[in-house]
Amino acid sequence: MSNAFILLILSNCFMTLAWYGHLKFLHNAPVWQAILFGWFIALFEYSLMIPATRMLAKHGWSLGQMKITQEVMTLIVFVPFMIFLFKQPFKLDYLWAGLCLLGCVYFVFRSQS
Repeated sequence: MSNAFILLILSNCFMTLAWYGHLKFLHNAPVWQAILFGWFIALFEYSLMIPATRMLAKHGWSLGQMKITQEVMTLIVFVPFMIFLFKQPFKLDYLWAGLCLLGCVYFVFRSQS
């Protein structure tokens, strides 16, 4: 199952780049080029995300559990991306948002006990 988490993290790296990378690398390009850039990168994201969700489903995870886990991975990937690539300042609100997501994780997984 650890392979699924690795795939989730990698897929989030690609998806974050697909959604926001054009702002850094193609900010003067026409919108159609930014869209193609995003689609090309999203292909790699899908190539990682689909096997990850299949692995988790085989281990009995519900769709809700997979989605909340995906959101946690998104925050784990997005904050460093935002800070290091886009030079945005870190705010404590990101920490609080992460703690709220941990609450989500608790609620979607507590019925497993």
